[in-house]
Amino acid sequence: MMPRTTTLRFTALTAVVISSLSLTACGPTYVRGSQVEGLDDAAMGTGIDKRDMEQLLHENLKSLMASPAANQWNQDGSKPTLAVYPLANETSEHIDSQLNALLSDVETFMVNSGLVTMVSVERQRQMIAQVEQQHGGGFDPNHIVEYNRQLGAKYYITGKVFNADERAEEGRRVQYFMFMQLIDVATSGIMWQNKATFTKALLND
Repeated sequence: MMPRTTTLRFTALTAVVISSLSLTACGPTYVRGSQVEGLDDAAMGTGIDKRDMEQLLHENLKSLMASPAANQWNQDGSKPTLAVYPLANETSEHIDSQLNALLSDVETFMVNSGLVTMVSVERQRQMIAQVEQQHGGGFDPNHIVEYNRQLGAKYYITGKVFNADERAEEGRRVQYFMFMQLIDVATSGIMWQNKATFTKALLND
């Protein structure tokens, strides 16, 4: 049998724990996307999010696969070396990290296509860092020729994301555009380009 003092302390501690659990139950609940159907579908604002970017990228890559360049790779089986560079952020939103994450998605898609030999995104980042150490900055599109020369790429993919923001009494509409190109390193010729669009809106009651 526990001493009276110990019993009182145990009772008090139990009350605190129960009280804390009750407060937690009444507070906000954190969930995973797999727990709530459609959680990733609803728009949380007019800003561009992960799903929007994936849709824009999918549309562009689908266009690339239907292009004469991809058809030629499929016919001759040459599997040319391809590099992909960061998409420029021309919007007013802080999405640079999300755009950088898309590079791995492009890499995965192109590797799985079996049409090209992809330069590893990690290898590209290392090469960019080495080149830019000499210039004291980060990724610079003006140095792409130098990157490609050291990476041995025959083609490279580049592009940008930009938006158009319109406001009126009835609400706000933001249109997002993802523009991508496939460039021949030797000639700087544009082998393919496409612009995918996406619209989000806030409608006032």
